[in-house]
Parts: sequence; structure tokens; C-alpha cells
Amino acid sequence: MTLTALLKEGSNALGVELNEKQINQLLNYKDILLEWNKKMNLTAIEEEKEVVIKHFLDSISCGKVQQLKPIGKVIDVGTGAGFPGIPLKVIFPELKVTLLDSLNKRINFLKEVCLQLELKDVEFIHGRAEDFGQDKKHREVYDYAVARAVAPLNILVEYCLPFVKVGGFFICQKGKALDEELHEGKRAIEILGGKVVDQQHITLPFSDITHSILVIEKTKQIPTKYPRKAGKPTKNPL
Repeated sequence: MTLTALLKEGSNALGVELNEKQINQLLNYKDILLEWNKKMNLTAIEEEKEVVIKHFLDSISCGKVQQLKPIGKVIDVGTGAGFPGIPLKVIFPELKVTLLDSLNKRINFLKEVCLQLELKDVEFIHGRAEDFGQDKKHREVYDYAVARAVAPLNILVEYCLPFVKVGGFFICQKGKALDEELHEGKRAIEILGGKVVDQQHITLPFSDITHSILVIEKTKQIPTKYPRKAGKPTKNPL
């Protein structure tokens, strides 16, 4: 099966219809990713079909979340090589996307990707979530925060929920052990003004890989002391 067919059929199976421009953008993204990966560590996945399934379709699966509308402001916390933020921008061009990562090399890569894919309304932040979650320009201003396998849930909610406005949503991609993480993260979610409103188990097309998507609604403002200073959420999770 060609990469084009893989993208088209795989996204259709996830309820997202890609047009020719979007397919070309994702294939271009794949080329840039694999080229840059030769000189810096962006991904351990180097086979083209695996990139399409494990990065692109995995990111596109967030489109199955009913609460995620194709407009609004979204921040991708700990975006790494741009997942899920850039594929979401490709499938929902009207989204205003902010990509946050602690490594400047990756930010430079993301800028190059967005330039070559001609993606507009994308902001790049080099820094830590704990610092920018206290910044008035970014605190509680986003409709959505997204994150993929950045940290355990009880730590991740302290990174992400401070960015989300009341009435907005944190869309969190997790592995199979979601129930255990939810049990350990319940207190943190409550403290940080969140409420679990949906969880889905998804099998990625053309694979036996299953993962979970957790949707947390922000129901009230976060106490001003959160997020705590950089490193504290990891050393002493809520």
C-alpha cells in the first residue's frame, strides 16, 4: 500500500477525511522529519510507513474527540517533533496552534516544518510548561491543551491545565495503563480545576497498537500557586 493510500484510508477509519493538499503536507512533513533526524534526535521511528501510522495517524486520532472543534486556540505541551500539534493544524487549518518545547533545536525544526508546509497562525515557545503556565499571556487563555506521552498523568495535568481557560479541554493521549494513571491522577485533576468528561480506546489503523485518549474539562480557575516551579511537579507530584 502506498503512503498516500495509508494516510487516506487510515484517516478515514478515524473519521477524518484528508484532501490532496493535506496529504501532500503530511508527506512533506515526513520527508523533513526523516532528513533532520539524521543530524538530531527527533524520533526513533525511521521507517516511512511507521512514521505515517505511529506519528501521523496517532496524532489525527485526536480528531475523534467530540469536544475538539476545528477552530479555537490550542497549545501542544512538550510537542517534541510536533505531535500531535502539527498534524492537528494540517487537518484543522483554522486552529491557532502554539507549540511548546524545552529544547531550542526542536523549535528550530518545527519552524522549518511550518514554513515549508505553509502553515499560518502557529506560535513557537522555547521553554518549560511550569514557567509559561504562570505567564499571563498564556495562562488560562487556550480552548485546548494537547499532550502525547510527556509524563505520568498526575504530573501532566499540572503542566497542561494551567494553560486551559475555564470551559476548555485538556486532550491527553495515553497508553493502555490509563485506569491506573487515572487512579493516581484523580487528586491532581480535582486540585487543578479539572473534570474527566470522556475517555476513548483507539486502535491505530493498519496496526495492533491501541492507546487511550482522555478528555478533561476545565471547570474552575486554578489556584495561583500552580503550576509550581520547574522540577517540582516531577519531584513531588500532586
